[in-house]
Amino acid sequence: MTDSLGSRCKFGVIAPSTNTSVQPEYDSMRPHKVTNHFSRCTIPDMKVTDDKSFMVMLNNIRAAVEPAITSVMSCSPDHLIMGMSAETFWDGLQGQRKLQRRLEKVAGIDITMGSDACRAALKVMGKGIKRLGIITPYMPVGDRQVHRFFTECGFEVVNLLGLKCQGPMVIAHETPQTLRDAILKVNRGKVDAVVQVGTNLAMGEVAAMAEFWLDKPVLAINTATYWYALRQAGIKDKVYGWGSLLAEH
Repeated sequence: MTDSLGSRCKFGVIAPSTNTSVQPEYDSMRPHKVTNHFSRCTIPDMKVTDDKSFMVMLNNIRAAVEPAITSVMSCSPDHLIMGMSAETFWDGLQGQRKLQRRLEKVAGIDITMGSDACRAALKVMGKGIKRLGIITPYMPVGDRQVHRFFTECGFEVVNLLGLKCQGPMVIAHETPQTLRDAILKVNRGKVDAVVQVGTNLAMGEVAAMAEFWLDKPVLAINTATYWYALRQAGIKDKVYGWGSLLAEH
């Protein structure tokens, strides 16, 4: 029988337990008769001050991903979304593809990942997009992986600003003003597009506003990931208020 509320698509979404931005942003982008069903990677809200502690946090997430997938699969979703981003950039383009194959084997269904979604979004937003300004909440060890991924995808990373957030939960505490200032910093030097990664940064609405004023693509990873999941699930609805990607592509 077809699910009464999610008759067009049921998304399973995997997100860290500390993440408070993905769920409200995805729900705000949700078309009619599409539903989001979250499963949490249970991790502690630990202090992150350097590369070493960042890796401890990341390894906590890695250990919790497969149990979270097993949990959400009990509601029989049609498609799975990774509402977490650092791991999806790790070890470049080949690392992303290897991770996707492994997790799709666990889930038994197709999975959308933020790294791949950003690549796909930039491709449809303009053939002339080559030079990027990038914003992350990460420590340098994470920033290097993001830089590697986009470089391997054929982009030039002109500017990259890591906000060095001091823990997984407080990433969501970064204000719209902080995110606005970060966009302006990485927009220097003939940048074709600005990209934000790190799914707990509540960037979707800020990115849409910045895109209007800068007159160039400003891509928030939650917007890109949900857009790509919808399109991969065959849902072509245009969603307004979240920038040109969801409204035009």
